[in-house]
Amino acid sequence: MAAELHVELVAADRKVWSGEATLVVARTTSGDIGVMPGHQPLLGVLESGPVTIRTSEGGTVVAAVHGGFISFADNKLSLLAEIAELSDEIDVQRAERALDRAQSEADAFAQRRAEVRLRAAAAH
Repeated sequence: MAAELHVELVAADRKVWSGEATLVVARTTSGDIGVMPGHQPLLGVLESGPVTIRTSEGGTVVAAVHGGFISFADNKLSLLAEIAELSDEIDVQRAERALDRAQSEADAFAQRRAEVRLRAAAAH
């Protein structure tokens, strides 16, 4: 069994993160899933939620991901997201304003997106 897996986190408009990891945790329509080297092949639909990547160097990368797909085969994990932001790219004050606005407008989708962004930023 390999000690690491290659990860590509890609949004519709850019490559967000790429590198070697020992563990990736993401939320799918079937629930949260952890992928480690040697995992069985999989294909799933991503839900909005934070994605946590434990890098081979011992660090942690967290991203807010909104929709998309997850695919794993041959120790290569692809996260193809509609929207993805690294936690250190998130403007917390802007996300808080978006959450307030979504709550006042009863916009469940926008509220969920703002909450995910804030959770990812808090993990940073």
